[in-house]
Amino acid sequence: MNYTFNNEKELDLIAIGRACIDLNANEYNMPMEETMTFTKYVGGSPANVAIGSAKLGLKVGFIGKLADDQHGRFIEQYMRGVGIDTSDMVTDKEGHKTGLAFTEILSPDECSILMYRDDVADLYLEPSEVRKESIKKAKILLVSGTALAKSPSREAVLKSVSLAKKHDVKIVFELDYRPYTWQSPEQTAVYYSLVAEQSDIVIGTRDEFDVMENIQGGDNVETIRHLFEHSADLVVIKHGVEGSYAYAKTGEVFRAQAYKTNVLKTFGAGDSYASAFLYALVSGKDIETALKYGSASASIVVSKHSSSDAMPVVSEIKQLIAAGVHV
Repeated sequence: MNYTFNNEKELDLIAIGRACIDLNANEYNMPMEETMTFTKYVGGSPANVAIGSAKLGLKVGFIGKLADDQHGRFIEQYMRGVGIDTSDMVTDKEGHKTGLAFTEILSPDECSILMYRDDVADLYLEPSEVRKESIKKAKILLVSGTALAKSPSREAVLKSVSLAKKHDVKIVFELDYRPYTWQSPEQTAVYYSLVAEQSDIVIGTRDEFDVMENIQGGDNVETIRHLFEHSADLVVIKHGVEGSYAYAKTGEVFRAQAYKTNVLKTFGAGDSYASAFLYALVSGKDIETALKYGSASASIVVSKHSSSDAMPVVSEIKQLIAAGVHV
């Protein structure tokens, strides 16, 4: 089964939300208290998805707000350098800073992120800074959950969703739940549900869907039943090493297993998954193949030091799928 987009659009994907700095620990198997050196990368879920999609060959744009400082300029230059249209990346003029994420790599399955998200520029994107012309020229609007955490970024995202619905742009909601950004689980559930119910494709881990539904131990069947009563026609639920499932509104269910890899860290997997999954759909591949692309891309990125820099090219993904070694 294939997924259809409006192929008359000039952009494949436009993402909105956070672009920040990742400072990844160079010392492995060590607590952050003892870590002395870090390497700087572009980070932030929608930025990573945009970078991953561009590296795979899609035409990509980005809507966001950057600090008027060295970090902001680094982010814009890097994203432009990988081929992203950065003309909708607004420079903040009110002194807000770039978000920072320090990573700790204690072991392959024990990683943590120390996030600086107070008063950061990306959460000050105004609705007036989201242009109709930019949204309507894309096949996909990619929204991630963190941008909904505070105003005015929240309203800017809701405006972009409204514009996408009016102009035949598929809305993809990548749940991207970061608890430290939100005031309460109830607040998160309200805004996640609001956007998910307007989205065409919803992607997240089972835990993230539980957050959206404000429950524990949620059931995939119940989740998709609710979303299919609204706009969604494709829901992707990831279960870590157990693989991922795509549920189509037609009733079809697809599964991809996780690929075996030498895991270095856990972060970056979701963003690389989304970029390769969407690349495959836009390229006309069927949903099952798209799931395989997502799983393979995630496996590649968790074996590398960075998230954005490690986003694979198509040949790397194809090579891993052809090898076919699953967890």
